[in-house]
Amino acid sequence: MIQTLMRKQQVSTLLIVDDNEINREILDHIFSSFYPTEQVENGKLGLDKILASPESYCAVLLDVVMPEMDGLQVLRRLNQESLMDKIPVFLITGEANDTVMQEAYSLGVMDVISKPVVPYIVQRRVNSVIELFRARKILGNKVEEQQSELLLQAQKIIRLNEGMIASLATAIEFRSGESGEHVRRIHDITKFMLSNTDLGTGLSAQDIEHISLASIMHDVGKIAIPDAILNKPGRLTPEEFEVIKTHTVQGAALLEKIPQLREHESYRYAYDIARHHHERWDGRGYPDRLKGNEISVWAQVVSLADVYDALVSKRCYKGAFSREDALSMIREGKCGVFNPHLLSCFWEIETELANMYYKNKEK
Repeated sequence: MIQTLMRKQQVSTLLIVDDNEINREILDHIFSSFYPTEQVENGKLGLDKILASPESYCAVLLDVVMPEMDGLQVLRRLNQESLMDKIPVFLITGEANDTVMQEAYSLGVMDVISKPVVPYIVQRRVNSVIELFRARKILGNKVEEQQSELLLQAQKIIRLNEGMIASLATAIEFRSGESGEHVRRIHDITKFMLSNTDLGTGLSAQDIEHISLASIMHDVGKIAIPDAILNKPGRLTPEEFEVIKTHTVQGAALLEKIPQLREHESYRYAYDIARHHHERWDGRGYPDRLKGNEISVWAQVVSLADVYDALVSKRCYKGAFSREDALSMIREGKCGVFNPHLLSCFWEIETELANMYYKNKEK
C-alpha cells in the first residue's frame, strides 16, 4: 500500500549536507537510484536551501561537524521553523556521542546513523522513513479533502434549511395575499438597520445574519389564522382582531415544535421575534405586554420594519400610503409607541432604507 501511495506522490529531492566530498559521494551513490540528490558542503548552505523550498526535499542527510554551521545548529533552526515534522532529518556522523544524540533526538531528528555507513542499513532506514512521511502526507491531504467535502455538504445543508425556512415564510405570505416580497424586505431592512446603526452594538456579523434570517419568520403564526379573517377586506371586528393577535403565540409555538429549527443558530431570535414583534415601548402591545427594554433589540427592529413595510405596501384591507404619510404616521405614534432611540436610528438611515425598499419593489 505504501509503495502505491509513493507512486502517486511526486518524487522530491534528498539533500546531502556534509563537508567531506567523499562522504557526500558515498551517500549519493547509495540513494541516487531512488531520489534526485543535491549536495552541499556546510550547514549554512544546507539550511538556506531547505528554508528557501522546504517542500522540495523528501529528506536531509546531515553531518554534525562542519564549517560555517554545524549539524546541531541546523537542527535547532529547523526546529524553530517547525520543519522537523515535515522533513525527515538524519544525522550521519562519526561524532555520535550521548550528548549529541540526546540533543538531536530532542530536536526531532528521525535517526542518528554512525559513520562509516553500511550501505544497505542506511538505505533501509532512510527509505522506510521517507515512505512513511510520504504516506502520512498523502493520507493527511486525503483527510483535508474529505473535511472540505464534509464542510461543503454542511454548507449545502445549511442553505437547504435556510431555503426551507424562507419557503415556509413566503408560503404564508402568499396565503395572506402577499407576493412573498414582504419577508425579503423585512430581512433586508432588519439587516441594514443592525449593520449601519448602533442598534447592532455588541452583535457580530454572524449574529446579524442569524437575526435577519429569523426576521422572515415573524408572521409564521398566521398559518393558524382562518382565511376569512386573514384575508378579510376592510376593518376587522374586535373579536376578529383578537384572533389575529394570536398569530404571535401561535408562531412561537410552531417554531418550538420544529426540532431541526431548534438546532439552528437563528432559533432563539426567531422564537423571540415571532412572539414579540407586536410589543410596544409603552407596554400597550401584545401578547405579553412587555415594555421598554424588556423587548429585545431585534424584536424592536423587526417590529418597526414590519410597520414601515406594511404602511407603504398595498394589502387586502388597505391601499398603500405614500412614503411621506407613512413616516408621519410613525412619527405621530399612530402605529404604536416605539423606542425613541430606535426611531432616532431609523430617521438617520430612512433614506437608504427607502432607496433599498423601492429598488426591491421595482424587481
